[in-house]
Amino acid sequence: MPRPVGPYSHAVVSNGFVFTSGQLPVVPESSKIVAIDFEGQLRQVLDNLKTVLESSGSDLSKVVKLTVFLIDLNNFTTLNQVFMEYFPKEPASRSAVQVSRLPLNSLVEIEAIATLEN
Repeated sequence: MPRPVGPYSHAVVSNGFVFTSGQLPVVPESSKIVAIDFEGQLRQVLDNLKTVLESSGSDLSKVVKLTVFLIDLNNFTTLNQVFMEYFPKEPASRSAVQVSRLPLNSLVEIEAIATLEN
């Protein structure tokens, strides 16, 4: 993963859970946002989240809570369609909120809580 854009960790493991920081659509190799469309940025965020969780001993199937920050709630239908691909079984609980701005002018940011157990 690229270096965080501030003084924080990508994830913290505590009491059998992984708590991730908000993941942005930054391509790890370049530390830049490449996708300009919402779906492309969303997929990059979810791929980054997958990497962070796996590096912490968990994975997407163990996510119990997601918080999604969107610049435009009109992208909610696309969000649901892509989430069905990444979370095909027993999706986690989720909140989605529209915000006025995100770091690096991203269109989406997602944070997660996942378990370490099966």
